[in-house]
Amino acid sequence: MAFFRPRVSREAEVRYHADQEISKGFPDLIDKARQAEQTLRDLRAAAVDDVELLAAGQAFDRALTEALRAAESGQRATFGVKAYDDRIARRKAKATPAGAMWTSEVDRLRTLREDNRMWGIPQVPRAVPAAG
Repeated sequence: MAFFRPRVSREAEVRYHADQEISKGFPDLIDKARQAEQTLRDLRAAAVDDVELLAAGQAFDRALTEALRAAESGQRATFGVKAYDDRIARRKAKATPAGAMWTSEVDRLRTLREDNRMWGIPQVPRAVPAAG
């Protein structure tokens, strides 16, 4: 009597290959985020007005979001195709060295993005409309 393991779903295979393609751009995206961060730091050091800081902070946020999406794709692709359908396979994959590396990178980027959203993007004062 033969026992056959169920294959992974076709959807999981498609998502796996898509994540592999997206994660290939991670090094370029993280470099872009580093450049945006350096620009933001340079503008802060030069004590420019809040409008320029706002634009630089938003550009840094967009760069971090793109890098985070690529890192999450790399994390899922590293976990393997089975992890898309099976939570136990996903937990086991997180415990591997490669899985732990991607998980820590995703957590680091999320923390950096939230820190930028909370403190890095200045609130530009807006004029209050006159009561009319």
